[in-house]
Amino acid sequence: MKCKILQINRISSIWTPHCISCTANYYTLKRKDHGYFYCNTRIASFKSVFQKENQQKRSPLYQTTAEEVLVSTRRTISFSAPGIVNAAPQSVQPYLRLMRLDKPIGTWLLYLPCTWSIALAAEPGCLPDFHMLALFGVGAVLMRGAGCTINDMWDRDFDKKVSRTASRPIAAGEITRFQALVFLGGQLTLALGVLLSLNLYRKGSILTVSAILLITYPYFSRLAFNWGALLGWSAIKGYCDWSVCLPLYFSGILWTLIYDTIYAHQDKVDDLLVGVKSTALLFQDHTKPWLSGFSAVMLSGLILTGIISDQTLPYYGALSVVGAHLFYQIFTLDINKPEECWKKFTSNRTLGLLIFIGILAGNLWKSKNKDFEINKVQN
Repeated sequence: MKCKILQINRISSIWTPHCISCTANYYTLKRKDHGYFYCNTRIASFKSVFQKENQQKRSPLYQTTAEEVLVSTRRTISFSAPGIVNAAPQSVQPYLRLMRLDKPIGTWLLYLPCTWSIALAAEPGCLPDFHMLALFGVGAVLMRGAGCTINDMWDRDFDKKVSRTASRPIAAGEITRFQALVFLGGQLTLALGVLLSLNLYRKGSILTVSAILLITYPYFSRLAFNWGALLGWSAIKGYCDWSVCLPLYFSGILWTLIYDTIYAHQDKVDDLLVGVKSTALLFQDHTKPWLSGFSAVMLSGLILTGIISDQTLPYYGALSVVGAHLFYQIFTLDINKPEECWKKFTSNRTLGLLIFIGILAGNLWKSKNKDFEINKVQN
């Protein structure tokens, strides 16, 4: 029988190698969130917790404070996103987790459509504007954080009932709604500064639509997540070529439907119990045919974008790899295994990068083809 969750007071509590609820001699401690550990009996020995320099102290009678446990844990922190968040001051960590800095996949999925649009707007034979890529990267972090903050404020009561989201800072009581609101204001102020620095077409209209999409983020995330497909081109050119940007934008929406449905299958049992609607519950066992259809339309939109923007061979070669990636995702997906759904969901960062690389290479190839045609005419 698994032990109950132990909440450790890192100042006054005493932690011992015997679990206080089952007195097991062998177990492992796994860091779940701020101040919480899970204890599973007889899974791993006591040596899994401490560093090698403490081996002489390991015995069933040895006791240490929770502060020492946290220090020992932090020694193993890497430069990964979760590691950086865990290395931050304890008072700051809930806010970093609120904006999902420990799970950057969402920021990547928001940012990548921006990179597609920026790369498409580059002059033939030229690399995309790295200054704009950096600005949109900062904006993606801030807007993703603001969207997650709003989402958690709206869904606090639902999050408490779902095992995967119950530990989120607002649902767990680490941050109040008022504190989250103040934090949201700070994020939006910084994001507004980034947006105002861009040379956007009809900036006032874009600001208005962006604000509406952000406020309604929990309900229209698929529209909001691909807004950058329209903004990137506008920031480079000073206008929006709808014949190029709209097919790209709708391809992004279909892409979001694919990975969002895969993601939703992680929580379908809890969603059914608490009454939350999702595409996972809508499609159920017909998920794979639906995802296959979305993939076909998505690729068609990207091909149309390439034709209109006069893309070259490397771009279409990249799309063939993207199609193979989508086929592999869907064919090997097991919708009844949450860990498998998470792996497939996160693999979409690679898919988005493939599209960006294809656009970049196709744009550089334009100059090569143009020079070849000029030389052929002259000869």
